[in-house]
Amino acid sequence: MKNIFILFCFTLANFSFSQKKQDFNIISPNGKIDVKIAVNDKILWSISHEKDLILAPSEMTMTLDGNVILGKNPVVLNSKKESVNTSFETPLYKKKTVKNQYNKLTINFKNDFAIEFRVFDDGAAYRFITKKKKEITVKSEEVVLNFDQDYNTLMPYVRDLRNPKDQFISSFESHYENKKISEFSKDTLAFLPFLIDYKNHKKAVFLEADLEDYPGLFITNNKNKTGFESRFSKYPTQETNGGFNFLNKLITERADYLVKTKGTRTFPWRAIVIAQNDADLANNDIVQKLAEPSRIKDISWIKPGKVAWDWWNDWNIYNVDFKAGINTQTYKYYIDFASKNKVEYVVLDEGWSVETDIMKHNPNVDLEELIAYAKERNVGIILWASWMAIHNKTEAVFDNYAKLGVKGFKVDFIDRDDAKMVNSVYDIAQKAANHKLIIDFHGMYKPTGIQRTYPNILNFEGVKGLENNKWTPNDDVPLYDCTIPFIRMIAGPMDYTPGAMRNATKSEFKPSHSTPMSQGTRCHQLALYTIFEAPLQMMADSPTAFMKEQESTDFIAKIPTTFDETLALDGEVGKYVSIARKKENIWYLGTITNWDPKDITIDFSFLEKGKKFQAEIFSDGLNADKAATDYKKEIITVDSTTKLKYHLASGGGLAMIIK
Repeated sequence: MKNIFILFCFTLANFSFSQKKQDFNIISPNGKIDVKIAVNDKILWSISHEKDLILAPSEMTMTLDGNVILGKNPVVLNSKKESVNTSFETPLYKKKTVKNQYNKLTINFKNDFAIEFRVFDDGAAYRFITKKKKEITVKSEEVVLNFDQDYNTLMPYVRDLRNPKDQFISSFESHYENKKISEFSKDTLAFLPFLIDYKNHKKAVFLEADLEDYPGLFITNNKNKTGFESRFSKYPTQETNGGFNFLNKLITERADYLVKTKGTRTFPWRAIVIAQNDADLANNDIVQKLAEPSRIKDISWIKPGKVAWDWWNDWNIYNVDFKAGINTQTYKYYIDFASKNKVEYVVLDEGWSVETDIMKHNPNVDLEELIAYAKERNVGIILWASWMAIHNKTEAVFDNYAKLGVKGFKVDFIDRDDAKMVNSVYDIAQKAANHKLIIDFHGMYKPTGIQRTYPNILNFEGVKGLENNKWTPNDDVPLYDCTIPFIRMIAGPMDYTPGAMRNATKSEFKPSHSTPMSQGTRCHQLALYTIFEAPLQMMADSPTAFMKEQESTDFIAKIPTTFDETLALDGEVGKYVSIARKKENIWYLGTITNWDPKDITIDFSFLEKGKKFQAEIFSDGLNADKAATDYKKEIITVDSTTKLKYHLASGGGLAMIIK
């Protein structure tokens, strides 16, 4: 009995020791970011940047079937720290090479799970890792974001009326609302990324990365209104056709779990980007660094480029001897325009096929003739399709159209990011790659790194782009344009679809279906081709409009869609942004402002010293405050010592090619 009592006391003491509070910390390579992890009855992490608290202690758990809560009364088995300093090539990105330096802490816990933390010079992230032998069912995940003060936020809320009973159906298109943490909009959710504005000019953007076989993260206010807590869409079990023209699925019933998945796996990253200067947010690589590497060995066939687009301009070409519309003659005209201006692709948007069965063609569109016609002129054809039409028979569709010579698909009306849809997106990407097809995901949740894993995905929507100018007169578009480079664009490329040749001042703008216009000046539109990341970049206006403005069209046509180097020169969230990008030996520069006119100075010190450069410059004209199409073109000589002052009109811009 004495031996049993001693053994019991030893076991109890050992258990108590394993449960006592344990503290860990890990700092960034430059020493500025300090992540503290406290393990007691739960797991908390907090983040400081220099002496400023960015994230107050915040809990993380994951609940599995059988009420197994990973993170509740955790028992630490061991931990390991590592330092990583490497880089990887990114040929279809805003820079040729990404430096990947971070410090890493992995804590292994009893119950076959671990949490991995990575701390970079510009942010931090964590993810759960499970090591179960059998399949697991994830019932829920608790992601908590606590703050020490009631900071201002820039938050994109779910605003979708197609299925009010299910807040997880969304096009992921929202302007940002500037509200304090405590003022989070009632009865709704927000999606990622979003921004916190600290009182000392620092800002943080919260996002997720490597979302695979798992639902996307939404947030809502916590009960005390001092921070946020996670919400996830449950796995759909019953769906019905619905939405716009019945082109997507509406969920009528969901399970009581998030996903049934492999027991041994990594889960999505919960990441925070921290910046002392706003401009640093406009050139951030954290999603690329946290994403899985490419699963496509040979990417030589993947060709980025610009696209002549039909839908936004309502197929509105004129001064021709045929009736413009969704027909063979109209698309030949688009192809001729693309070929003449060295535009790589033409997209055939909705209407070229039976929308619910894209194996059946519109009789007015001779697709095979158009593919052959385009090939002769060095132009590729991309086809629009609803997700539902693709999903129903992905392999058959891709096999058929790849054999016909189609170069890719614009897949629309995805409108969800539950685990079932996320898996479908990966499946479409893989099957498209098998047939050497590029993909543009429209009506899509924000990118989370799949663009590195499947580089044949050249663009994503998940942004409130130019198409909304056709019907939303009250949107403040220049404000939004000056905000998304600092928030949404951190997640990845944006199918914003710039290129309006009809440009309007704030007072003159009005929606129009067949002759749509943009808010802001011509130079604002030209600058977007450098500022907005988009390996597959649309030219939204019609060939007629572009040919009437050939000087602007020539300028757009010369701007590449992927780059070797990127510099965020200056900017302030919501006010203005200035970005320079380099491709081979040529620099491209874009600057835009919101509705407030702005005087700026462009410092050319980023140019190679000791060399002269020719700068082709489009700046707002003297009368752009009344006629937004007014601009001035000049060609001047500059070098690394040059500093030039420019006046940006209301909603204005500045665009340059420097060689």
